Amino acid sequence: MRFLKGYWCGLALLLSACASAPPPVPVLAPAAPPARAEASDKGREIVLFALGLIDTGYRFGGKNPEAGLDCSGMVSYIYNKAAGVKLVGSAADMARQGHAIARGSLRPGDLVFFNTRGAPFSHVGVYIGDDRFVHAPSSKGRVRIEQMGNAYFSQRFETARSYFD
Repeated sequence: MRFLKGYWCGLALLLSACASAPPPVPVLAPAAPPARAEASDKGREIVLFALGLIDTGYRFGGKNPEAGLDCSGMVSYIYNKAAGVKLVGSAADMARQGHAIARGSLRPGDLVFFNTRGAPFSHVGVYIGDDRFVHAPSSKGRVRIEQMGNAYFSQRFETARSYFD
């Protein structure tokens, strides 16, 4: 009889355990980098200015659209005219300024730097959004838009810089 009573108690406990739901387990999302705000007013102005230079001719050392632009000359010209920011020197000089940002945190108007000549920070462009940038390449000799994911540039991407909050 004692055995039967223990059996029924054990069975009742077992059945009640099956009927109750386990406590919910919280699902934690992976930590994302802090989001940067949308493009600033200056960033939007820079993008508009950069887009206005599409098809401008390339010229090594060029600092204005009438004579032709190289990559750092284009960036210098755009930042000065569109945002009143003086950036001078080579792409490598510009890469030493501004705030380093992760590629995933790029906003329109930020600068992207590449190693295109076997030298760090040898090329610079203006990020315009949607994984694209405007630059003045010597190949094909015209300011144009490229994809960041393009095989050539994705392998040569080095850093990005922001010059605005």
